[in-house]
Amino acid sequence: MAGPTTDRRLLRGEETRRAVLRRAVEIASVEGLEALSIGRLATDLGLSKSGVFAGFGSKEELQLATVRAARRIFADAVVAPVADTPPGLAHARALCESWLAYSRARIFPGGCFFYEVTAEFDARPGTIRDALAACSREWHETVTATLAEARATGGLRPDTDLGDLAFALVSVLETANSQAVLHEEDTPYQRAERLLLRLLRAEATDPADPALA
Repeated sequence: MAGPTTDRRLLRGEETRRAVLRRAVEIASVEGLEALSIGRLATDLGLSKSGVFAGFGSKEELQLATVRAARRIFADAVVAPVADTPPGLAHARALCESWLAYSRARIFPGGCFFYEVTAEFDARPGTIRDALAACSREWHETVTATLAEARATGGLRPDTDLGDLAFALVSVLETANSQAVLHEEDTPYQRAERLLLRLLRAEATDPADPALA
């Protein structure tokens, strides 16, 4: 039976792991996953290398854990805030705006975490790319499902190609993130807001729908 000493040790281990992952997602969003190392994180956080290594075991596991942590942060920042928005065009618009707000707020210092690290691994087969691909599919499926609800509730035309529209919306979001980070200005976000509305209006049953005003 675990005693108080064991419980405290486990608690410290979990606290250390959370601190390491917080720092890891910050670094990776700016410099990429390959910039992560047990030694660097230990130095940054004033921890022992052995203590950090014990929480992960290898660089690859550290990278995978960082991707999983970033996924949770992304979901909490983008999807959760608009989850209660009624299905329809309002929800589709709110989801896009929530993504822009996430990038604008620099929840990850480098902008969108996944935009940064996917370019690093998209042509490198392996477990890291598989994990990033799964996150990408999940986001695209979330956008597509939201658009499907909008079509089912009459907001989008019955012949709307949901895959094409989702692809276009995500492309605008990612380009806005990239340009805003590169040029350190808000203009790309403003352009994205206008373009997102145009894309939705072009497929809307009623382009004058109040949800797109």
